Amino acid sequence: MRDVDPESDEETPYECFECGNIIIAVDSPGQCPDCSGPMRNRRMPLE
Repeated sequence: MRDVDPESDEETPYECFECGNIIIAVDSPGQCPDCSGPMRNRRMPLE
């Protein structure tokens, strides 16, 4: 598994923990635009 560079300009998929909405973005969206739930970078492993 490779580490993801947080300063990368590469588009990354983010997934909402609440509703499962997926957004492709360069920067972290912070909150889901649909339900305002927390978003996670799908390339980072869950602990």
